[in-house]
Amino acid sequence: MLKLKNLFKKFSTAEAGAVTVDFIVLTAAVVGLSAVVGTTVSGAISNKATAIQTSIGN
Repeated sequence: MLKLKNLFKKFSTAEAGAVTVDFIVLTAAVVGLSAVVGTTVSGAISNKATAIQTSIGN
């Protein structure tokens, strides 16, 4: 039982993988935010591009 307790204590204080998990979460947040911004802005960009195309054609 003492070995199991020591093993759990070592596992709970180890931080080697914590940095990796932090970067994965941060990267996922950046990708998600980029997708939201891209989706939101794409409609406005399309409308402006159409307006520019129309004004150049006239």
